[in-house]
Amino acid sequence: MGKPARSAAKPAGVNRNTATLYYRKLREVIAEQIAHEAPVSGEIEVDESYFGGHCKGKRGRGAAGKVAVSMPS
Repeated sequence: MGKPARSAAKPAGVNRNTATLYYRKLREVIAEQIAHEAPVSGEIEVDESYFGGHCKGKRGRGAAGKVAVSMPS
């Protein structure tokens, strides 16, 4: 629960690579369960998105090099 595989390996008595493998497999099982229980389906509407360069510390409309892309209604 919130513990990295590296930290969980020692108390479990396994190699850190083994713990990493089990964590990965556990994530895959969880992802499959989530996909079966609540799949996203149908049409998804997005009003406006920003695409472009990465500017550390700036996000959204104020970031340099970003272009607003909106779909016509």
